[in-house]
Amino acid sequence: MSRMIDAGLEQQSVLLVKMGELTYETLDMSIRGYLKAKSVHPEVREMSDMLVSMADEVEDDAFQLIARFQPVASDLRAIKSYMKIGNDFARYGRYALDISSINEQFDGLKECDVWAQKYLEEMCEKVLSMVKSSIDALRKLDVNLAKSVAQTEQEVDKMYFEFLTQLIEDKKAKSKCLVSAALMNRYLERIADHATYVCESVVYISTGEKITLR
Repeated sequence: MSRMIDAGLEQQSVLLVKMGELTYETLDMSIRGYLKAKSVHPEVREMSDMLVSMADEVEDDAFQLIARFQPVASDLRAIKSYMKIGNDFARYGRYALDISSINEQFDGLKECDVWAQKYLEEMCEKVLSMVKSSIDALRKLDVNLAKSVAQTEQEVDKMYFEFLTQLIEDKKAKSKCLVSAALMNRYLERIADHATYVCESVVYISTGEKITLR
């Protein structure tokens, strides 16, 4: 028998999937713009603001569900996770905005040697694949897909530290490259972390199990 709260939870889920789609679009635009030294800052700012508004909507709706109905433990688990995922998606948007900002200031990777450009391009692809997997896992509530991001996250972490070491040892690196590449490297590592947070929430919604994928 359908409960009144079920319709509200379904609406939350639909809103989060829409957020996820906008999240990926925002990050992809920002990252591609950075790699090509193409200005996308106005567009990314608008999309980032939309993500913040949607996260607020998720939170407001969650409190209404708690106030209007009597959620059981599994409902509260979903409500709590939906709020957390909404905040994670908003953080994605914030990192996308940060990336577009450093692109504006430092012309992306124009001042960097080819090795740094290729390294960050590979890292970008891995991170975007993690973001896509986190969104797909949420859409399908796919526990196995959620858990699969752990391996890629380890690869991104390894690349993060390797890149910093190579950047420090590159005596020819220009100051604009050092600042731009180091910041981008850090943003990518943080985005990867948030992808694991989303996937951890998916596992928690589906099974009630609290796991760490980092």
